[in-house]
Amino acid sequence: MRMMSTIHQQPDAVVHPDEPIQMVDLHGQYLRIQTETDAAMQAVLERCAFINGPQVHSFAQALGSFLDAPYVIPCGNGTDALQLALMALPLKPGDEVIIPAFTYIAAAEVIGLLGLRPVLADVNPDSFNLDVTRLEELMSPRTRAIIAVHLFGQLCDMEPLMNFANRHNLYVIEDNAQSIGATYTFSNGLRKQGGTIGHIGTTSFFPTKPLACYGDGGAVITSDKELAVRIRMLANHGQQTKYNHQLIGCNSRLDTLQAAILEVRLKHLETFNAVRQEAAVCYDVALTGKETWRIPHQSSFSSHVYHQYTLQVADGRRDALQAFLQEKGIPSMIYYPLPLHHQPAYRELCRRPLSLPVTESLCRSVLSLPIHTEIHKHLPYIVNTLLAWTKQ
Repeated sequence: MRMMSTIHQQPDAVVHPDEPIQMVDLHGQYLRIQTETDAAMQAVLERCAFINGPQVHSFAQALGSFLDAPYVIPCGNGTDALQLALMALPLKPGDEVIIPAFTYIAAAEVIGLLGLRPVLADVNPDSFNLDVTRLEELMSPRTRAIIAVHLFGQLCDMEPLMNFANRHNLYVIEDNAQSIGATYTFSNGLRKQGGTIGHIGTTSFFPTKPLACYGDGGAVITSDKELAVRIRMLANHGQQTKYNHQLIGCNSRLDTLQAAILEVRLKHLETFNAVRQEAAVCYDVALTGKETWRIPHQSSFSSHVYHQYTLQVADGRRDALQAFLQEKGIPSMIYYPLPLHHQPAYRELCRRPLSLPVTESLCRSVLSLPIHTEIHKHLPYIVNTLLAWTKQ
């Protein structure tokens, strides 16, 4: 649920801030928890257990408790997490995995690396997540799995997705790198954390993510004990005991310093998410009702942690708005400018329907505004600048 905003806008006052505005203020966020973070890092340095130190285990336990998930396997990064998830499933070369066409490249990348074939699905025009109503037309005898990417801070509609997967005996992987902390409410009132609904969940701890470390990191989440054992082995050279390699695996691990940082930041995750939610309310209040753009949609079944606050800019004016904001010292980002089926490396690899109209429209219209834990002091300037642009 969105929090009430305490920010007051003065539409006619556009005064440039004294300090630069950032898309994500990592330094300001660090200063909020500097004492705890420094102490956690110092504990690792004093013990010198930099690989698989005790903080890796304690963080995995803490994350499992937060998510109410029995098995959390830390790994090197979010892309590794997706690859490990696919490697753990009984998939064969040529098998097909359905993914959204409007997403980052990582899902398609690991599918291709493993000799599988990505099948591109269009997305919902409101949430930007996988359009579950269009899945049936993408099925083939080789379809084996679906990767649901929870984009920009809210979750895909998981209840009908899981019903569809169960009917067709498909595996479901949740990529929850951008939406950790968001919850899904089922039709019977049951609530579950994103990343814990499908067969396997994955996440990334890249520094700009909602739960972030100060380098690379990721994790795989599951409630299936057998899958957990297999994933843990795959991430550790295919071995369960040292020098006894039962599987062809890889080397993907979260280092102890990053685990210590993450254990501190996990304690603040709900607060950090709430601060971004409050900033989103401020944007909503100021920007609602303008024909120039469409503000983010809030799904009825999912909370929203606002990893991104993304407008859809009308009439082909997205690039003009971005240039105007840049001129005024306001950063913005386009996630994502080129759909997967237009990427040179994936044009022939992907199977897709004849058209992906929502995906292509979003790639031409989306623009993400700054949103982070330190953004409140800049919000009046940002929204007033946006409103000034609508008067041109």
